[in-house]
Amino acid sequence: MFSDIRNENIYKNLVNGQWIETNTKKLIDIKSPIDQSLVGSIQAMSKEEVDAAIQNASEAQLSWRNVPLNERADILYKAADILDKKAEEIANIMVREVAKDKKSAVSEVTRTADYIRFTADAAKSMEGESIPSDPFPGFNRSKISVVTREPLGVILAISPFNYPVNLSASKIAPAVVAGNSVVLKPATQGSISALYLAKAFQQAGLPAGVLNTVTGRGSEIGDYAVTHDHVDFINFTGSTEVGKHISQITAMKPLLMELGGKDAAIVLEDADLDLTVKNIIAGAYSYSGQRCTAVKRILVMESVADELISKLKTKIEALKVGNPLEQDQVDVVPLIDTKAADFVEELMREAEEKGAKLIIGGNREGNLIYPTLYDEVTIDMRLAWEEPFGPVLPIIRISDRDAAIKIANASEYGLQSSVFTKDINAAFYIASKLEVGTVQVNNKTERGPDHFPFLGVKSSGIGTQGIRYSIEAMSRPKAIVINLAD
Repeated sequence: MFSDIRNENIYKNLVNGQWIETNTKKLIDIKSPIDQSLVGSIQAMSKEEVDAAIQNASEAQLSWRNVPLNERADILYKAADILDKKAEEIANIMVREVAKDKKSAVSEVTRTADYIRFTADAAKSMEGESIPSDPFPGFNRSKISVVTREPLGVILAISPFNYPVNLSASKIAPAVVAGNSVVLKPATQGSISALYLAKAFQQAGLPAGVLNTVTGRGSEIGDYAVTHDHVDFINFTGSTEVGKHISQITAMKPLLMELGGKDAAIVLEDADLDLTVKNIIAGAYSYSGQRCTAVKRILVMESVADELISKLKTKIEALKVGNPLEQDQVDVVPLIDTKAADFVEELMREAEEKGAKLIIGGNREGNLIYPTLYDEVTIDMRLAWEEPFGPVLPIIRISDRDAAIKIANASEYGLQSSVFTKDINAAFYIASKLEVGTVQVNNKTERGPDHFPFLGVKSSGIGTQGIRYSIEAMSRPKAIVINLAD
């Protein structure tokens, strides 16, 4: 099924229903973060080829928007079935390409299949409305507004390396079921996995041009793509730095963005510490913390800090660390590249120089950062504020819940926070004051279930995701007003 997307180890792009190679003959080698072996090579497309892909998507959308909703939904169901059947094959690529362990990679593909099915179901249950005007003041005549939803046109979907299948599909499925066409620009590292996803949609019967892919360095084609006249909406997941850049150079173009985070776990005196530790460990260290929603700092009451640290240390010692090619389930794997590992180490060393107390970890082998925990982190340390995107967790001791709220809200980020307590009133008190998109009570910070609203405030994002919310974001209301006779 997947043979036509590559020529030996060179991967092609899907444009107008065909898998093509770039005319530039330029390729980008994708090397595994695990051992630097060659996973494959992707096309480095030119601006002219990106233009052709976007123009083609614009033309294809004109007919796709008229395809009945049930037919669009049927294609999504077929794509989901294909992903389930090919989960092992796609997961094997993902393990090598982004160093995700096999169990997590398979889970990502099957979760994506469920997401696509749920999207089809949600779209079929969404209805328009009719709104009577009478007795709205100032209008003598009776009116009825018939409100439907219209697609926006061409959606530029830009996905990250860490969930190359799921966070591509979460953009594609809501967009196409709403009647849009999509141009997918995956992260360079992660492109191969995303191309397998695109093939599943094509195999399911998505018409030519409704989903096109473009690959290449963001520095070379990114600005051109996001400012293209025929791109009607941008759905981006990635760093805050890049997200801000996109928002600055685009004008009158709607955006949906999931950006960085510095998610805090606030631990009160009465918290169930065993439950707290279980969730913090899973939230902070799975996939080496390379998730926007990872727990990235602990704000803990002084009275329970020592006991919490002791329990955390015990659990961290039990984490599986190493090569995901050698075992199916690994908690801490090599980071995506040397630049990422260098940055994490920089934050660690700066914290140590300023007096942070190393509890466990702190060492590095190549791009592998061992799971690390620091105590006595203070607010003058970069680790208290910057997002490491690695398996390093700082503990900041606090005197009361208002101090926790103040530190949490001082961050430029506002994605999620967790509150661990048995007092529901305290949980709601803190949750109501936290400047984040979501507050988890007695659970790790995480995305999902996928029909829940998912959003960030401040530098963590623009707009609201979640299946129904994403469909609504990538469509618009259209009102037809019927003026009734007097």
